[in-house]
Amino acid sequence: MNYDKLTEVMRKLAIEAGAKIMEIYESDDFDVQLKSDDSPVTVADQAADALISAGLRAAFPDVALVTEEQSDSHDQNVDTFLIVDPLDGTKEFINRRGDFTVNIAYVEDGVPTRGVVYAPARQRMFFTQSDGSAVEEVGAFALDQMGETRVIRVSEADNSALLVVASKSHRDQATDDYINKYAVKDSKSAGSSLKFCLVATGEADIYPRVGRTMEWDTAAGHAVLAGAGGSVVRFDDHSPLTYGKQGFANPFFIAIAPSVDLKPA
Repeated sequence: MNYDKLTEVMRKLAIEAGAKIMEIYESDDFDVQLKSDDSPVTVADQAADALISAGLRAAFPDVALVTEEQSDSHDQNVDTFLIVDPLDGTKEFINRRGDFTVNIAYVEDGVPTRGVVYAPARQRMFFTQSDGSAVEEVGAFALDQMGETRVIRVSEADNSALLVVASKSHRDQATDDYINKYAVKDSKSAGSSLKFCLVATGEADIYPRVGRTMEWDTAAGHAVLAGAGGSVVRFDDHSPLTYGKQGFANPFFIAIAPSVDLKPA
C-alpha cells in the first residue's frame, strides 16, 4: 500500500462526504428509513457511501472494500481491507446533535493501521499520517491542500482521577456499572467515533463500550487512537480487538490510554 496516497485519498473523500452530509443536515427536511436491523438510515448515509466507495474503488481497485451501507460487502472473508462507515452516529444526525462522523480506515492483517475520522458539524478532523502517527488538522479543510496539523498523544492518566467518555445514545446500566469500578474525576458523553478521538487527544483516558458495534463503527477511530499511542482491547479478556471477524461484528471493548489500570469485566 502507498500510504502517502492512502492518506491523501481518505482525507479528501472524508471532506467531500462531509460536505454532502452537511448539505442534507442543513436542509429543512430529510427522509429517515429503517434497515432490516431496525437501525435508521438517511439519504445522507447513502450519498456519502456512494461518493466514498467510488473514490476508494477508483484509487485502490485491488483492495477489498467493506462498507456499512452495502450489505453484499459484509459476506467477505478478508483480513486486509478498506472499511467505511459513511455516516457514523445517524441518530445524532437525525436529532441534529452534531456528534456524527465520516469514518474511513485501512485494516492490515486484522489490525486497523490507517484511518480518518471527520466530524463536519464539529469542524474536527483526525487522521493517521503516512507513517501511522495520528494528527488533528485545524483550519478550513481544503480539498487539495492539507492545513495545519498537530500531533496528538494519549494522556498520562491519573488513575485516582480518570476522565471517562461514554456513548451518548447507547449508555446503559452495564456501562455505568463498569465505569463505577474506577476512580472517576469527570465523565462526558459523545456520539459516534469521536469517543476514540477524545481518548487519542488526551481529552479522555478511557472509553468502555458494553454494547453492539460493528467493525465499520470502530476501525477508523481505532487507527487514530493507535497512532496516538492508545489501544483497544476486548472487554472480556483485555486481548487486542481484531478485525476481519465473521460478519464484521465486534465484541464489547475498551479504548484506553496505556497508563490506565484496567479493571476486570
